[in-house]
Amino acid sequence: MEEKKCIITISRQYGCGGRELAGILAEKLGVKLYDRQIVHIAAAKLGLNDLSEAELLEMENTVKPVSMSFIPFHSFGMNMGSSSREMFHSESAAIRKLAENGPCVILGRCADFVLRKRDDVFSIFVCADDDFREKRGATAYEGKSLKELDKEDAKRARYYNYYTGLEWGEGANYDLVVNAGKDSLAKIADAIISYIHTVKG
Repeated sequence: MEEKKCIITISRQYGCGGRELAGILAEKLGVKLYDRQIVHIAAAKLGLNDLSEAELLEMENTVKPVSMSFIPFHSFGMNMGSSSREMFHSESAAIRKLAENGPCVILGRCADFVLRKRDDVFSIFVCADDDFREKRGATAYEGKSLKELDKEDAKRARYYNYYTGLEWGEGANYDLVVNAGKDSLAKIADAIISYIHTVKG
């Protein structure tokens, strides 16, 4: 895998174990995992080092619900002045730079879209059924209810749609869709690696 310079991007439903799966994949492949580090790199480029992580994430993720007549943000070009848009462009630049540095796993941040023109990128969407997510919400996500998990997903979907013009979670937008509730995350990671070797080989 590493010698093929494969960059894996992972988008995921909240509460399905996607973050843990990303970590397992990175460890098995011996590559770095990037997530919130990207936010801090982007913030530094924008001179926002005095904000807390919670404030940075809130600024980055604040995207209002959109109407049916919505035109995707990326269609307008670069000159839109809000801090969240500037953050997105700064993050995108950070993601492209990290990809240039070599193989890695990138979690979220619309990385599949940002890197869509590269032929060494493999994009994954991780999901799970409601029962699985509800149980994980109670045990691994500080007691969050399924309703709370779904609320976070709605925010992620708005963010993704706003900046890419694509539908978050739509299978056709990814190289692979994985149901994390079907086996252990370690076994799923092994299956993903095997599949990537097959299609990239």
